[in-house]
Amino acid sequence: MEEGAEAQVVLHIVVVGFHHKKGCQVEFSYPPLVPEEGHDGHSLPEEWKYLPFLALPDGAHNYQEDTVYFHLPPRSGNQKTVYGVSCYRQIDAKILKVRQADVTRETVQKSVCVLSRLPLYGLLQAKLQLITHAYFEEKDFSQISILKELYEHMNSSLGGNALEGSQAYLSLSPRDLVLHFRHKTIILFKLILLEKKVLFYLSPVNRLVGTLMTVLSLFPGMVEHGLADASQYKPRKSTSEDIVFQEHGLNAEEYVSISVSDVSSITSEFSVDTKYPAGDHQKNVTAKLVSFADGARSEQVEDRLRPPPHASPNSSESDWETLDTSILDADNGTKEETMNEKNNQKEVFISDSLVSQSLPITVQPQANTIETVIVPGLISGLEEDQYGMPLAIFTKGYLCLPYMALQQHHLLSEVTVRGFVAGATNILFRQQKHLSDAVIDIEEAGIETHDPELRKLLNLTTADLRFADFLVKHVTENRDDVFLDGTGWEGGDEWIRAQFSLYIHSLLATTLQPDNEKMLADYGLLFVTAWKNTHNFRVWHSNKHPALAQINPGHPFQGQYNVSDVKLRLSHSVQNSERGKKLGNAMISTSRSVVQTGKAVSQSVGGALTSAKSAMTSWFSTFNQQSAASFSERQTGKH
Repeated sequence: MEEGAEAQVVLHIVVVGFHHKKGCQVEFSYPPLVPEEGHDGHSLPEEWKYLPFLALPDGAHNYQEDTVYFHLPPRSGNQKTVYGVSCYRQIDAKILKVRQADVTRETVQKSVCVLSRLPLYGLLQAKLQLITHAYFEEKDFSQISILKELYEHMNSSLGGNALEGSQAYLSLSPRDLVLHFRHKTIILFKLILLEKKVLFYLSPVNRLVGTLMTVLSLFPGMVEHGLADASQYKPRKSTSEDIVFQEHGLNAEEYVSISVSDVSSITSEFSVDTKYPAGDHQKNVTAKLVSFADGARSEQVEDRLRPPPHASPNSSESDWETLDTSILDADNGTKEETMNEKNNQKEVFISDSLVSQSLPITVQPQANTIETVIVPGLISGLEEDQYGMPLAIFTKGYLCLPYMALQQHHLLSEVTVRGFVAGATNILFRQQKHLSDAVIDIEEAGIETHDPELRKLLNLTTADLRFADFLVKHVTENRDDVFLDGTGWEGGDEWIRAQFSLYIHSLLATTLQPDNEKMLADYGLLFVTAWKNTHNFRVWHSNKHPALAQINPGHPFQGQYNVSDVKLRLSHSVQNSERGKKLGNAMISTSRSVVQTGKAVSQSVGGALTSAKSAMTSWFSTFNQQSAASFSERQTGKH
């Protein structure tokens, strides 16, 4: 790709149509996807071979129009995720002004796609929907000038600073998410922190991708900067790393490889440390790894790199990602310096935490007084702020696929893919439970986990339930006022994101404290133990983040138990546990039976009374008739 195109936000405008014989295919691209074939070429780059199936999702023919977000891998190793937005429509073929020869069906199905370098889902969707509508209104799909104008307009109006502010969050509503999932929103947040294989399921696709991306928007900086490696099926490799190892006569693939295809012999964090060249820190770590490889031959290397015989049930990663933590802690006495800082701050943290041990705190996030500075992470390679956000969740083969086509099904079982957060509309994905750890049924607001151990990790603590109740109450207040709904700060989208930002910052700050087991219990000790084994936590913990010194450790809603906590726990148990669901269903069935029985009894009693009344009336009537006859006979006898 040319250098000029590299600087532009929009890479391509693509039209995908459904051919009655060939299926989904690219009909137009500007600039051409394959320059040798021109704008109307059907060929695709190998990396983007699933593009037609992503742009025209499964079951699209059931809807007149829809919108889908999807991710494509980069076409070269030094680039990042390509973000796609596609607007789909179908119209009757008989209303076309120009009907081409290949139009043989009663309807015409097409999608107009934008492939972008920046994750501006909602913003691109708003612009694309207008153009797609105008393109279809032409009723002549050979009129492509409007698509070229769209490309030029978008690149002229969208600059490199387009991610500043809240533009990346357009059409992503945490408010609607909390209203729908309620307390389960916290479970979704924790589930992704554990880097599990998570499948979101719903049709149509627009609500599916919107819900998935809204969950990710709760993580600070994730949408803007955390998805750069989210679609790399094989993580990119540093060229400078090869140079270092070649100078020492070593095989980089054998000793320190960042390719997850070498999962049988390489540990996760060992490879992360040399993934990205980043100044002195990187040189020191690389030097230590090289000296280790020179001094320790086969037996020691095998001991260091050999995966453990059994994976921890609390770990979200496979055996090959087990870490020898001494490698990360070996750099310039980082751990000792960090501990000194912890000791200096200990008194401050203790005095702050004592204040919060009485009643639950309803915390309002304060304005950030530190200027946010985004810099490349030394290890993660992502652009991070002073708190180390976003967390390196979607790196090293952990994928984010807002929509996954059926043709991508094999990716879920690839050895290079250690996990995923993916969306699907096809029931086949949901039926194959062995491919995922959890299935999120968006329509039913249900979270189905297949492993009992995972369910234990995701059990919400009392402090978490207070947090969830706090969110739900603020979101549902003044819901009936259509003019104020969602426009205020408290209970609004930005407010909810601020609450989750405080939640994750407090959790991270708590992990840095000595003797922190009691404070971590408010987050769930099993959960925290499992999270500390994940790739994202290890990468974050391997660097210092001084800004966290301003964050009070401990759960924002820590405090003594009270009666309301018992009610919250009971309500959560009834709604979330299998026994609770059965009990609730039984109560509903019982109440229905009582009502029906009452009606039946009423009808039976009423019927009996009516019958009795009729019988009595009939008897009295007969008695009266007989009495009258006897009286007449007596009168006749007298005469």
